[in-house]
Amino acid sequence: MDGAKGDNMSKKTIAVTVATLLLAATAHAAPFQNGSFEVPGISGGGTINTFPGGSTAIPGWTVTGVNIDYLSTYWQAADGIHSLDLSGTGAGGVEQTFDTVAGHTYRVRFALAGNPDSASDPTKTVVVQATGGGAQTYTFNTTGRTGSNMGWTTQTYTFVATAASATLSFTSQDNTFYGPALDNVVVTDITPSPVPTLSQWVLVGLAGLLSLLAMRGRKLLSHR
Repeated sequence: MDGAKGDNMSKKTIAVTVATLLLAATAHAAPFQNGSFEVPGISGGGTINTFPGGSTAIPGWTVTGVNIDYLSTYWQAADGIHSLDLSGTGAGGVEQTFDTVAGHTYRVRFALAGNPDSASDPTKTVVVQATGGGAQTYTFNTTGRTGSNMGWTTQTYTFVATAASATLSFTSQDNTFYGPALDNVVVTDITPSPVPTLSQWVLVGLAGLLSLLAMRGRKLLSHR
């Protein structure tokens, strides 16, 4: 019995060692939440809800600045039926904090357009920034655009995480009723999968050897 227990303990130790190596090589951050703003949806059957700075009415997101407009069917969304005008009655924005892995590189893709209702000021501007990354400015020209022909463009922002979480923000620079439109935000960890080092291969090989020795010892005990 003592020999069998010893064998079991050896196998458990080997399993823990191998699992630890595999976990270190395959750790990923939690998925980004509600990037297309489809939850919770417009209440009361309307097409526009205005949320003030500090609001958390859109799950996963916090409104910043003055306010934003949360829209449904008012214009054509890039994905689903909901999108944002980042200037409600003045310059607003949204931000979200999510899990990251320090040292990993993240790509943010998002759809950008603009409120087409103001012909006098067609250029819309948004600043994007994440913890660990610099601020980057994006613009969109609404000339010739309409609610049924928004002309959504896919933009990309990249940052390297510095901690176990990061905050991603989109901030309008247009202090009007007609701001940049935002939709379909997707965050992806694009860090290459690590290649096992020589020392890691040695550990895996050692674990395999110990497993074989434990099996051999168990067979010898069973024949006594």
